[in-house]
Amino acid sequence: MQVDPRTPVVVGVGQFTERIDDADYRGMSAVELATEAVRAALADTGADVTAVAQAIEVFAGLRQFEICTPFGKPPLGCSDNYVRSVAHRVGADPAHAVLEPIGGNGPQKLMTEFAGAIAAGDREVVLILGSEPGSTAKYWDRPAEDGATKPDFTEHVGGQLEDRGYGFEQYMSEYTAKHGLTGAPVQYGLLDNARRARLGLGVEEYRRRMAELFAPFSKIAAKNPFSSSPVERSVEEIQTITDGNRMICDPYPRLLVARDTVNQGAAALVMSVAAARRLGVAEEKWVYLRGHASQTEQDLLDRVDVGVSYSAKQAVAEALRVAGIGIDDVSTFDLYSCFPFPVFAVCDEFGLAADDPRGLTLTGGLPYFGGPGNSYSLHGIAETVAEMRDKPGSFGLVGANGGVMSKYSVGVYSTSYAEWEADHSQALQDDIAALPKVAVTRNADGPGTIETYSVRYDWPVTTGVIIGRLDTDGSRFMALTEDDDLVALMCNGDPVGARIVVTAGDDGTNLAALV
Repeated sequence: MQVDPRTPVVVGVGQFTERIDDADYRGMSAVELATEAVRAALADTGADVTAVAQAIEVFAGLRQFEICTPFGKPPLGCSDNYVRSVAHRVGADPAHAVLEPIGGNGPQKLMTEFAGAIAAGDREVVLILGSEPGSTAKYWDRPAEDGATKPDFTEHVGGQLEDRGYGFEQYMSEYTAKHGLTGAPVQYGLLDNARRARLGLGVEEYRRRMAELFAPFSKIAAKNPFSSSPVERSVEEIQTITDGNRMICDPYPRLLVARDTVNQGAAALVMSVAAARRLGVAEEKWVYLRGHASQTEQDLLDRVDVGVSYSAKQAVAEALRVAGIGIDDVSTFDLYSCFPFPVFAVCDEFGLAADDPRGLTLTGGLPYFGGPGNSYSLHGIAETVAEMRDKPGSFGLVGANGGVMSKYSVGVYSTSYAEWEADHSQALQDDIAALPKVAVTRNADGPGTIETYSVRYDWPVTTGVIIGRLDTDGSRFMALTEDDDLVALMCNGDPVGARIVVTAGDDGTNLAALV
């Protein structure tokens, strides 16, 4: 078989995890965590590690939470060039370093971008890396014991860096932030409650379905050596509210929420077939990116139904088309699972059941394996590549999600060769751009109804967060409430469709109360 020498292949993957209860826990930095993962990826090629490292032209990194906004500095310091700090530690000097904006879609987006660049002959060897030191930050956010001195991870390495910006402005606005949408749990709570309302399910029934979806994930996590919480959870344990499984934001108790205080790193090395042969990477290491696509959703408040995801639907469908297969031909999945909604969104469109015998994750999912910020799906890619090598000729699908179900990137992997094919993501994006939009009234006054909601239990005062519709013109608005009766209904009942009155405040925040 003649293989186009420019065809991109993933030839090395690596992961690293340290748990706070491990005897050798060090409390590592983002650079140190990524370095361990990169070393593992280089070793995974089976080739000369030094030669491979020196051949890497591009190091493309994913942002950690601590450098995701310009509003504060990492409490323990950081490198001024995260990507090159890692490169220096592994003996590499890439011509180009990239730092990607925030978004969990980033790992697969970068893989698709640079695989395409390799296929076009613009690059030959690219490394994608990511890490998250949330556990370290939490560990040192306390008084030092036994005279211990907090570490200082500040590094000044300089050098070229293509910083693509923060990107958080794509996921929130001043208006949504004023109404409590400053964290992922409350944002996704709105989506899951909207889906529940569309399906006509009660609060308890839906919580059980979420638990039934995620219990199999925890079973996978319990067996994964890179898992941050290798504990199998039952459906009853996940759905039952206890002191240890407290409500975070409605409808989620803790065991349905991504576990972000982790120390994890991952890396993937992609190169041309010609480079793989030149560097001595054996063909049994090669895994092809057979399908790929990326889509961007409408802004949250523009969506006619916030309980569905067109971007996920179109990205999965297009990646399968490029791969030349259907959903039934996929052997493994790793679907982004920060909360149930992103998994449900794909399952709904493609007829996947919670107990699909193929499973919906290879890592164990973000609440159990770990949610290392923007780099989670790099772990999903690593697991998929390993699985494809073990099952030659099969196909594995990775679904990577960013923002408020805002961006979705998909990769289909296989050891089965096919020449690189470009996807039609841009043309499909025009379909999303043409979708109808809901009119929004920012300063809302008058009677209306609740369309969907969440409750923030993490604030000093338990507060309801509402997306509603005004009676006068059907326009959409956001509101907060501390009204005792309405908060009680939101915490203990089902407020979807409830009649409320909303009043615009002088600070741009709408306040709601039961009629």
